[in-house]
Amino acid sequence: MSLLDRTFQLSARGTSVRTEVLAGATTFLTMAYIVLVNPAILSTTGMPMAGVAAATCLAAAIGCLLMGFLANYPIALAPGMGLNAYFAFTVVQGMGVPWQTALGLVFISGVLFVILTVAGVRQLIVNAIPRALFSAIAAGIGLFIAFIGLRGAGIVVDNPATLVGLGEIREPTVLLALLGLAILGALMALKVKGAILIGIVATAALGWVLGLAEWKPQPYSLDEMTATAFALDIPAALGIGGGGLTLALIEILFVFLFVDLFDNVGTLVAVSKKAGLMRPDGTIPRLNRILFADAGATIAGSLAGTSTVVSYIESASGVSAGGRTGLTAVVTGLLFLAVLFVAPWAQAIPAAATAPALILVGGMMMAPLTEIDWDDPVVAIPAFLTLISIPLTFSIANGLAFGVVAYAVLKVATRRVDKADWLLFGLAALFIVRFAYMAAEG
Repeated sequence: MSLLDRTFQLSARGTSVRTEVLAGATTFLTMAYIVLVNPAILSTTGMPMAGVAAATCLAAAIGCLLMGFLANYPIALAPGMGLNAYFAFTVVQGMGVPWQTALGLVFISGVLFVILTVAGVRQLIVNAIPRALFSAIAAGIGLFIAFIGLRGAGIVVDNPATLVGLGEIREPTVLLALLGLAILGALMALKVKGAILIGIVATAALGWVLGLAEWKPQPYSLDEMTATAFALDIPAALGIGGGGLTLALIEILFVFLFVDLFDNVGTLVAVSKKAGLMRPDGTIPRLNRILFADAGATIAGSLAGTSTVVSYIESASGVSAGGRTGLTAVVTGLLFLAVLFVAPWAQAIPAAATAPALILVGGMMMAPLTEIDWDDPVVAIPAFLTLISIPLTFSIANGLAFGVVAYAVLKVATRRVDKADWLLFGLAALFIVRFAYMAAEG
């Protein structure tokens, strides 16, 4: 028996090194777009784009390697879509938190992930929140991301009469984004592997050729590549030297914690089912190891200079290609390390080329809505409030709050309360206090 076979239990899971390598490459191709999209989002905060691109590759590589060696699962990790938007547009731009402090909060959330996993609290929270809210939050974040893409492309603009309206179609940026939507949509409909990454690069190339975007390649610079490394400000995140640990900082930590938890649980269930790795009773083997890998990757990502790292549903593409062990994740991680050396090229990609990816990735996140029982008002109303509140209030926290509070209220109204709901009601009470605080501050 080879070393790889012993390490990853290849024979026991009915797979081979060749199959696992192919599966890892497939997963990489389907999620490699994050190397371009994540820097495009986080750079809006003033973070150096080359530094974020390098941090994205490094965080993804570390997360995948941890998942592969520690948990032996074919699940890949990278900075999460949705949480990067929350980091950039809500925390930094909306709340005025410096990006260095926001990175400090990501680091603290990673440490809390470890503590809560050891204490078993993360598992309690998973059991307390109804699955319908998991689905609504995922879809709401999808709408949030798509809206950011539409706005960034200039397709949707401010309108004083109707709040939002259609942008000027003749603008070069809008034309390039629409062209990109057509290219990405066609590639995805044709089921081309790596469709999003190929579409972004093709759109950028067409933009340069047609004069709809400027070609601004940047030389390789170690200083630029490491510009976000160890830039996090942990004392500021803890409120040391300032006004103390405010409710706003606690809220940010709360959202980082919850959305990461929901992302991971949803991905774990979907990928584990597809790979045949779930136990007959529906539980996931080595769950704690998986959560530790996620927490370690988030801590490493914050040190490198990127937002929270999560499990990627794109891992299902590798499982479809035959991936059954952690070797799939390890191969994906090694490919992210290889891409690290071309990270500065992310700066040359125009925003109009990445905007279509945001729009379509957001659209693909609507799939969980089919899992909601829309015929049951106790489930459907909180799910809808969560879904609609996230994009319209430009806040994942608000959507989560509306959903949890509404669900608790309807459980009481319909007398469907049981002893297992104590944590749910505790969370609802915290959210009500948050709303009261916001009203008083306003």
